[in-house]
Amino acid sequence: MFNISKKVKPYLFLLPILFFAFSFSYYPFARTFLYSFSRVNFRGDIMEFTGLRNFERLFSDPIFFTALGNTLRLTAFVVPLILGISYALALLAEKKRRAGFIYETMFIIPMAVSMAAASQIFRMLLEPNMGILNHWLGLDIGWFTDPAYALWGIIMVCVWIGVPFDFLLFLSALRNIPTQLIEASDLDGAGFFRKLFQVKVPMTTPTILFVICTNVVLAMMTAAPVMIITGGQPAHSTTTLVFMMYIAGYQSSNYSLAAAYSMITFILTFGLVVMAFVLEKKRVHYQ
Repeated sequence: MFNISKKVKPYLFLLPILFFAFSFSYYPFARTFLYSFSRVNFRGDIMEFTGLRNFERLFSDPIFFTALGNTLRLTAFVVPLILGISYALALLAEKKRRAGFIYETMFIIPMAVSMAAASQIFRMLLEPNMGILNHWLGLDIGWFTDPAYALWGIIMVCVWIGVPFDFLLFLSALRNIPTQLIEASDLDGAGFFRKLFQVKVPMTTPTILFVICTNVVLAMMTAAPVMIITGGQPAHSTTTLVFMMYIAGYQSSNYSLAAAYSMITFILTFGLVVMAFVLEKKRVHYQ
């Protein structure tokens, strides 16, 4: 048996995850960074260093700014909607009831549906002529064919897919609030909203921060429903940055431009997450 030092042993346990992290995260990121400043052939070989030329080409394309605006709008709506709906559902299911597993299961069923399947489902639900939503509400809206509404259709898909997992996180956080705090607020005569904003929300702020950060990343990376349902149309109203990266890299084999889109998306996403962590210092309370 090898006599491994206690100081060395913890680092040996880290080696497997470090290997996979380097292979599938750090190395691809470094290569993408190099691609964004280079000219790359269709085989992915770097031909020459081009400086900021790829970014200049990207910023001179009006579709880039359309995709940027769509991505930021989608993020601005998806994140608070998922946060609010999942937290509200968790409040409804907070108390353990005899038949609680029924509606809890109903809330998390979308987790069993892939994004591709969900996109096809919503394509049928929101179909202008035969879709059930227009029929029920008496509307005549082309959810995925009208530029004014197409992005809202994509937002619906993202919210429907995103709520179940965050519901489970909030439900766990709410049920783990110390009962002494709830009982003390009851004895103090606190009503529902006072108890919510002075006890429950502060005690679940770590989970809220996690949900905000993960949903910002997922919203900024939205591409699957765009690929499946709209293809970025109509009139580029649903085109996102990651979808443009897909078009440039996989359809046009322009890996340099795709890398530039990737870096811009990374910088924006990283900036938004850093802003969330800045708020953490004043707003997040750990038990």
